[in-house]
Amino acid sequence: MSSETDKSVPSRHVPLVASFDALWFCFSPVHQLQQYYRLGKLDNCSEKWNALVDCFVLKTKRSGEVQEILEAREKVKRHIWTFRTPEEASVHWKGLFGHLDDME
Repeated sequence: MSSETDKSVPSRHVPLVASFDALWFCFSPVHQLQQYYRLGKLDNCSEKWNALVDCFVLKTKRSGEVQEILEAREKVKRHIWTFRTPEEASVHWKGLFGHLDDME
């Protein structure tokens, strides 16, 4: 194998320890009280459980198959920023804050 091909393709891995730590913290009193204070309800930690189970499932698959699954998830994953044209941004802004113009 060539070392160039290994460096050019970033290896994606499933963070099993990080998923377990996140689940462990989710059940801590600190997190639960924080969620109760912010949202008014306790966290059932289902997202953390699902992430941990997902890690276990991916650990049982072949390396190439895991890479394909993770790449497909990245493509489907929505970007944190929504890019808009100036016209779209204007319409969106007026939809959110247009009522403030009526106050003057």
